[in-house]
Amino acid sequence: MSAPAVRLTSLAHGGGCGCKLAPSVLQQLLANQPAAAAYAQLLVGTETGDDAAVWQVDERTCVIATTDFFMPMVDDPRDFGRIAAANALSDVYAMGGKPIMALAILGMPLDKLPVETVRAILQGGASICAEAGIPVAGGHSIDAPEPIYGLAVVGLCSPENVRRNSGAHAGDALILTKGIGIGIYSAAFKKGALPDAAYDEMIASTTLLNRVGSTLAEDGDVHAVTDVTGFGLLGHGLEMARGSGLTLDIQYERIPFLAEATALARDGHATGASGRNWASYGDGIVLPPNLTAWQHNLLTDPQTSGGLLVACAPERATDIRASIAAAGYSSASIIGSVSAGEPVVRIS
Repeated sequence: MSAPAVRLTSLAHGGGCGCKLAPSVLQQLLANQPAAAAYAQLLVGTETGDDAAVWQVDERTCVIATTDFFMPMVDDPRDFGRIAAANALSDVYAMGGKPIMALAILGMPLDKLPVETVRAILQGGASICAEAGIPVAGGHSIDAPEPIYGLAVVGLCSPENVRRNSGAHAGDALILTKGIGIGIYSAAFKKGALPDAAYDEMIASTTLLNRVGSTLAEDGDVHAVTDVTGFGLLGHGLEMARGSGLTLDIQYERIPFLAEATALARDGHATGASGRNWASYGDGIVLPPNLTAWQHNLLTDPQTSGGLLVACAPERATDIRASIAAAGYSSASIIGSVSAGEPVVRIS
């Protein structure tokens, strides 16, 4: 890894998806907003906290639109750009679509960062978009007190391929495609406690595009998909449970974790967002009595460009997981199931 003369992370009070507003705060802000349901062509809006908006153009085409941006969780400007771009593109893939174009969102403290650093951030983002096969076709920039970068992304899909976080069926199996622990890693990085190999693992995970989502959406046995980002596994799992009106049962020992996540969490590394997450949605979670505080932090750990949480027909789960792994997501694991019951997440 390389670093600019000024550490990007030193200019920001948070980083990655750990910057997201707590779920409870977001709910308060969205209360009493104008109802979008009046628009018949709006298939997906804000009602279930889904990953992107979906507008049906005609019988064959839907437009998916999303935006995502945050402050740096790493100091290498190119890595920052790559992570932010992959994270933004993920929302389109999670809805079952394929991105077609992106617009850059840029806010930089120009009195603190050289032009070369900002250019490297943009180049990093553009390189991920090129990997996805799309252009960065424009954008908007401002002079800001903290460095901010992200994308607004537009994608397409057919109406039958739209996958929401609210489509899970009772009896479904749950698959998670990437390891958990990005927030733990970023917290350790800011304290200089993240080993080089773990940094490389973090970059590999956060820049791995979730393009498998568009492939999964073509399978009728895949019923619901969401990406696991700032609210952590529990938070995004709870959104699926509440949206579907069902119980998600997750087995802790089946959850894939990044190689050093458990050790770092045990040593006390955690983000402030982990606690804010729990305060927002803890009433919807059932935990085993013997769960330790550090294990708790792993479950609420905010993920940046995290994996997809997939609900699928149980008889196909093994084959679907294998196909995900074969597509390059080596950590893909069956972590639990969906059942009739209260809309909660239960950990066992």
